[in-house]
Amino acid sequence: MTEHEPAPNRSAAAPDGGAGLPENAAGTSSPVEDGSAPRLADPDAVDTSLRSPAQRSRTFAGILVNTALANITTSYLWFALTFWVYLETRNVIATGVIGGAYMLLIALSSISFGTFVDRYRKLAVMRFAAGFTLVMFMLSGIMFLLTPNARLLDLTQPWFWIFALIILIGAVVENMRNVALSTTVTILIDPDRRANANGMVGMVQGLAFIVTSVLSGLSVGLLGMGWTVVVAVVLTALAFVHLLTLRMPEEVRVAATDAHGAFDLRGSLAAVVAIAGLFALILFSTFNNFIGGVYMALMDPYGLEMFPVELWGAVFALGSTGFIVGGALIGKFGLGANPLRSMLLAVIVMGFLGAVFTVREWAWLYIAGIWLYLVLIPVVEAAEQTVIQQVVPLHRQGRVFGFAMAFESAAAPITAFLIAPIAQFWIIPYARSSEGAAELAPLLGEGISRGIALVFLIAGIIMIVAALLAFLTPVYRRVSASYTEAAAKVQGTPNTASSSSG
Repeated sequence: MTEHEPAPNRSAAAPDGGAGLPENAAGTSSPVEDGSAPRLADPDAVDTSLRSPAQRSRTFAGILVNTALANITTSYLWFALTFWVYLETRNVIATGVIGGAYMLLIALSSISFGTFVDRYRKLAVMRFAAGFTLVMFMLSGIMFLLTPNARLLDLTQPWFWIFALIILIGAVVENMRNVALSTTVTILIDPDRRANANGMVGMVQGLAFIVTSVLSGLSVGLLGMGWTVVVAVVLTALAFVHLLTLRMPEEVRVAATDAHGAFDLRGSLAAVVAIAGLFALILFSTFNNFIGGVYMALMDPYGLEMFPVELWGAVFALGSTGFIVGGALIGKFGLGANPLRSMLLAVIVMGFLGAVFTVREWAWLYIAGIWLYLVLIPVVEAAEQTVIQQVVPLHRQGRVFGFAMAFESAAAPITAFLIAPIAQFWIIPYARSSEGAAELAPLLGEGISRGIALVFLIAGIIMIVAALLAFLTPVYRRVSASYTEAAAKVQGTPNTASSSSG
């Protein structure tokens, strides 16, 4: 990212972490004279008059397709690693630790991701992330080639964990692109179409789920882990080269921002608390990640006990078509007048699905539950993104999205780290014992995975209760009012540089 200098440090000008910046500030600073605070000289860092809305939409589509290819590649290698280690070890602790470590690394790094997105041009951030991921995936391939398979799969030795960590770091840094993608919606898409654009993001992510679940299962089952890494390296290289061909002239320069350093936690917090109820919105989104941690640790083991690995990949792909349907519906119809209300209703239904889709060990019930659950995920994600894009100025959006990603991602590793060993050593053995099977049979039926089903049931009930309580809070009314007020301000207003930034 050295081709673009970051916006000058605003710590002297904004000791509050950025709350002193004008809401429509989007320019660079004039030179500092005699040690005085920098002055905002040019508020037009974003110029949407350069091209028509249709041309901007085509650029966004190109960025979206490129991000989809990168996400497909990352998910492909990530799914394959999870499948491979479980099939070779039959140890849910290993899958739980891998999944939890992935989300924990995202949580620890997302503040930095948001800071860099605010300080640098968005395409420069995306190119850096793509190049870094390519290097890490290449290193993982070299390590797999040089390490004997028996040593690599010995969980008591460091080699597997180093191998997994290299892949995880590459996959985590790729997520920097997703933070930048959310800000490109603000830059390129008119305010009244942003919910629809966020729905398209969800639809593309669903396509990535379908492709990767099929490819990962087939790849591990037919090609092995070594060739899977090779395929991931090739696809990552293709995405990187394509990204170099994209241009976004609307961002004429880096937006003026109070972001400073590489980990602007103070500025991120200030950006979040500056908007009434925004922290509560992030809490609402975290509800979804609570049950997500349970699924991360146990969904693949449940599916792999029910299906062969090659078939499980295809089954999950079938269920993942729900992601496309959900994103397409939002792309067509939007989220209604109150996206936050739509989010909480979706969370309630997701909790119900999580509680019931394994009450019997029936393949059709599991597939249908996955499909319906994934229909609703784009609603939750698009609702949060749409509200943030509407109420947060552009020069702070990177850190707000990064803070949200950090906070929400932290929920999943907590549940994954807790649930995996509890399920492995207590719940699953209890459910498979004669006494436990007899006690659970009236509620959850019979089968070898009744312990996992019990965990899903409890997590789903907690999810429902949390979302229902959120509806009763005054914060819910404040966030809804803030969104409505911000939406009213942009009604009939041209999408100028100022309006693009907030």
